Amino acid sequence: MTQERITRALVSLGGDKLKHHIHKYSAWDQTRRDDQKPPLGTWLIWLFLGGRGAGKTRAGAEWIRQQVADGAKHIALVAPSYNEAREVMIEGESGLLNIGAEIERPHYMSSRRRLEWRNGAVGHVFSAEDPDGLRGPQFDCAWADEFCAWAYPEDTLSNLRMGLRLGEMPKLVITTTPKPITSLKKLMAEPGVSVSRAKTIDNEKNLSPAFMAAIYETYGGTRLGRQELNGEILEDHEGALWTRALIDRVQVDTAPQELEKTVIAIDPPTSSGATADACGLIVAARVGFGAQAVVYVLHDATVQGLTPNEWAELAVELWDDWDADYLLAEINQGGEMVKTILDAIGAQAPVHTVYASKSKTARAEPVAALYERGKVKHVRSMAALEDELCSLGATNGPKKAPTAPMHWFGP
Repeated sequence: MTQERITRALVSLGGDKLKHHIHKYSAWDQTRRDDQKPPLGTWLIWLFLGGRGAGKTRAGAEWIRQQVADGAKHIALVAPSYNEAREVMIEGESGLLNIGAEIERPHYMSSRRRLEWRNGAVGHVFSAEDPDGLRGPQFDCAWADEFCAWAYPEDTLSNLRMGLRLGEMPKLVITTTPKPITSLKKLMAEPGVSVSRAKTIDNEKNLSPAFMAAIYETYGGTRLGRQELNGEILEDHEGALWTRALIDRVQVDTAPQELEKTVIAIDPPTSSGATADACGLIVAARVGFGAQAVVYVLHDATVQGLTPNEWAELAVELWDDWDADYLLAEINQGGEMVKTILDAIGAQAPVHTVYASKSKTARAEPVAALYERGKVKHVRSMAALEDELCSLGATNGPKKAPTAPMHWFGP
């Protein structure tokens, strides 16, 4: 029996039985992902952070549909603008006029910016361009879309929250692609806020294959891609030697075929086990000589939790797979130990060493300068390495990060 035939058959039931059976036969309950389900436990705000096309709108609309079915009567719908509210939240493919059984869909009165459901529930549409428009009305639930694109996020959100004063526990769902704005970071730190995350690729089955191929080929591994597709919050740290914009500038799709020299740079940990520092393993190659030389960072194989024998064997595998000239290891962090371990496992890879007498930040400064001059390129994508670079030297950077070798410019 199709959904339409089920709906027609159930219309005759009416009342609570109709609500119960429509909910029971909802296709959404069978197809939604775990991240699209409302959080368990007690919460006041469900903050759904996701990439473009990750299914945020559908999750928000379906939550409102369920609130109406459960008896909510006064609903607020807030978007960056009135036009975006209509195009996405209301009339969009995943909007309120296009989900659920036809019998339970609302009627939209565009002139009044008002949605009306058959059970008497009413939804009011608001624009974040006009925060004061939320003064006065009161609601028992609300859905706010693309919070990070709001013109006045703090003013609009505060007015919205003050209007959520009906019912036993009025709740708010916020769906947005994240950006490193202060309002979002403050919201995430509040008690009573439950955060869900989703990537564009998580919703791949509902998106065009051509779109997926084109968008990931163009933006995969870039800062913009990580933000807009992966839903990550990326920001520059105060005082850091690298910025996200700088990383974007040095990224390339491929390295030249003719490489003058390839090395496997090793920054060995001084301990082993699951809680030990990471073993930095970088594949880098030089193109050209002297002032014309450019270094390409080809691959980041940094690992954590391996025994010395295991990361040494991995380094040798990299040397063989990349047809590298030699392994390059830091002496002050165990470079002599690297030689001993490689001898113990019978490795044939030649080992060169470099003595790092300065701190990591001091060693990183001239390397960052080379990035600024376009002398270093990254072959996409190495998110963990790039995150670490963007924290080096930062005033409030991470206390401990995976170790990335600073000696790609060895002999």
